[in-house]
Amino acid sequence: MKKSFLFSLIALIALACVPLFVKDQYFMHISILILYYSLVSQAWNILSGYSGQFSFGHAAFFGTGAYTSSILLTKYSVSPWIGMLIGAVIAALIGLFIGFLSFRYKLRGAYFALGTLAFAEILRIIVQNSDYFNKTLGVLITINPEPLMYQFSTRVGYYYTILILTALATLLVYFISRSRLGYNLVAIRENEEAAQSLGVNTFKNKLVAISLSAALTAIGGTFYAQYILYIEPPTTFGNDVSVAILLPAIIGGMGTILGPFVGSLVIVPLGEMTAKIFGGFAGVHLMAYGIILVVVILFLPGGIVGWIQDRLRAKQMRRGD
Repeated sequence: MKKSFLFSLIALIALACVPLFVKDQYFMHISILILYYSLVSQAWNILSGYSGQFSFGHAAFFGTGAYTSSILLTKYSVSPWIGMLIGAVIAALIGLFIGFLSFRYKLRGAYFALGTLAFAEILRIIVQNSDYFNKTLGVLITINPEPLMYQFSTRVGYYYTILILTALATLLVYFISRSRLGYNLVAIRENEEAAQSLGVNTFKNKLVAISLSAALTAIGGTFYAQYILYIEPPTTFGNDVSVAILLPAIIGGMGTILGPFVGSLVIVPLGEMTAKIFGGFAGVHLMAYGIILVVVILFLPGGIVGWIQDRLRAKQMRRGD
């Protein structure tokens, strides 16, 4: 406990010092992307990694957060900091609605994944055909580099913002994993019927997981909108968004606290590298993602962190012998 706390503190201090040493704007952008994907993937990890309810439609929550804060800003001049919280609440309510319908009618596995995918597509089509959301034109956010308006004149401000958000999300997952909720979610993941027979309210626990997961994902959506300053239906509600959210957790290790961060640390630089090398060939970076995903599923089913944990346990057992 003390060792893990000390390690986490050192890691956080090291990450906080990155802007002091990294002056190159491109590398700063990569660092921001790593933390940003860590945040949204950590959100997905709560529902899919801990409770085993594999969502393929987290773009629904991401787009909700991005559009809520952006519409509130551009139409009603509401600060995105407030819009971020409103977006998180709305996304949590949508998550409760999706969860209620799915869990009430016992959708599991591929059926639950397809159900969440369908909800994300429904939201995309609604936004894409609504004048209120500017249809396919999307929302262009006016540049106003004021910290109170969630905009900064340099990337350093965005870096510290996403660092704080990601650290808080990771801390939340840490406490969840050591709470009754976390133990219940793991029990549901391992064997839902057995958990139910032992008195675990599986319906209630899964609803809590999906609402927390949705709210955190929406917060990531607001950050994306304020960082890119432009959103449109395909880049917020699209299937690519859902895939990008779940990949870091799968590759790093589903159901682990560090998995999403480790996965992002691998995927983001790799995606940038392949895009740079094979820039003339569209979709090569997606092929690289696919190859990595196949390799991880075949040889590291528990992800990178899961593999390391297994090795450490095996070492401890040998020492015990």
